[in-house]
Amino acid sequence: MNVRIKFLGATQTVTGSKYILDVDDYRIMVDCGLFQGLKELRVRNWQSFPVAASSIDVVLVTHAHIDHVGYLPRLCKDGFAGKIYCSEASADLIPMMLADSAKLQEEEAEWAARKGYSKHDKPQPLYTVQDAARVTPLLHPVAMDEPFALLPNVLFTLRDAGHLLGAAIIELELLGERMRKKITFSGDLGIQHDPLLYPPTPISNTDVLLIEATYGDRDRPEIDAKETFAQAVEEALDRGGCLIIPAFAVGRTQTLLHYLKELFLEKRLKPCPVYVDSPMAIKATRLYERHLDIYRHHDAPFSQHGFFEFPNLQFCSDQEESMRINGVKSGAIIISAGGMMSGGRILHHLFNRLPRPQDTVLIVGHQGEGTRGRDLLEGHDHIKIFGESVPVRCQVKAIDGMSAHADQSQLLDWAKQFTEPPKRTFIVHGEKASAQVFGQLLKEQLGWSTVVPEYLESFSLFEGI
Repeated sequence: MNVRIKFLGATQTVTGSKYILDVDDYRIMVDCGLFQGLKELRVRNWQSFPVAASSIDVVLVTHAHIDHVGYLPRLCKDGFAGKIYCSEASADLIPMMLADSAKLQEEEAEWAARKGYSKHDKPQPLYTVQDAARVTPLLHPVAMDEPFALLPNVLFTLRDAGHLLGAAIIELELLGERMRKKITFSGDLGIQHDPLLYPPTPISNTDVLLIEATYGDRDRPEIDAKETFAQAVEEALDRGGCLIIPAFAVGRTQTLLHYLKELFLEKRLKPCPVYVDSPMAIKATRLYERHLDIYRHHDAPFSQHGFFEFPNLQFCSDQEESMRINGVKSGAIIISAGGMMSGGRILHHLFNRLPRPQDTVLIVGHQGEGTRGRDLLEGHDHIKIFGESVPVRCQVKAIDGMSAHADQSQLLDWAKQFTEPPKRTFIVHGEKASAQVFGQLLKEQLGWSTVVPEYLESFSLFEGI
């Protein structure tokens, strides 16, 4: 049995997670994410795929974030017709995520054509809603912690990764004639004390490890996230304006609603309107309530009456409801997707709110290179939205302790649970400096052999097992 791995994404960047694993003539793809952020990365979405889509036998998915599943419609459009295995919760989330991604791309192409800010005569989406729908019949949910055979000698098991509803670590076992080998894909690892999800499952051994390094070069401040969030809300509303929170529709929005519900129940915050302006976030919140059994606090008394709901919470499903929020000048919290401000309804709110000195934008998640969110964090005084340069006169605040990614110490603690070093460890899903720092840390503290792979680089893992 000969095994090779090829890195098609998440190499010295936090987007576009894609790995091709060739086990003799059987081809496995792990994750199929969209590149986001910097233009030099986004153009890869439009380039010819490095391998023939039809040559891929199966896709394994760690979790439903777009940087891990967002290329699936294009892959299917280009000829992939195999099965896509993922956790049960991911199988519920993925169709919703892809439909929303496709809709945003269609709307962006239409808007670019109307406003004339694209260099193309007829701007086109990378894929359509119809393309996204082709993925759903290929999804095959698999229970956590139960080995599943792809072939008699190729098995995989999903382990809870924290990070997001249904997020998984993938353990892939190869049964050779003379020995057994294991390859572990960490996916995105969650934090130890997430308010909703359990921490990542410890893994005791593997021969080859792919580990994420989103925060591999730093620790986040040790803060009481809920209390820090409460203070940020109070300060923003005391300014006499509105608080706008760009938040990932799946994961971060539900955490914010959980905090807000507790803070209102505890009378820590004064009652105020809270708008959730994202059709996908609304759908995701309902879906989260169907998977309460995997939460830390699934038995909380108020979960019987709607786990996330509270008075003054308003879900804005249609465009008209969204537009009416523009008329709200003060005393309200607006939570809208997307989290890095690369698309979605949040752009309309930013377009209207960034020039208002009394309003506040609160950033509560990682902002990749080349995104509007990173520009705001870095203090840019103008942000380009819909082809226009929008002045930034509002307050911009950030809470660094609310990320769903493990930071450097938490990543290291997870790695220390291996009883012996992997033979080879690949550092992925981290910007270049982060990946290099974390790779060096694993070498120095644990004695591991680490590699920070390049885009499209290939490696032979096992030969003749």
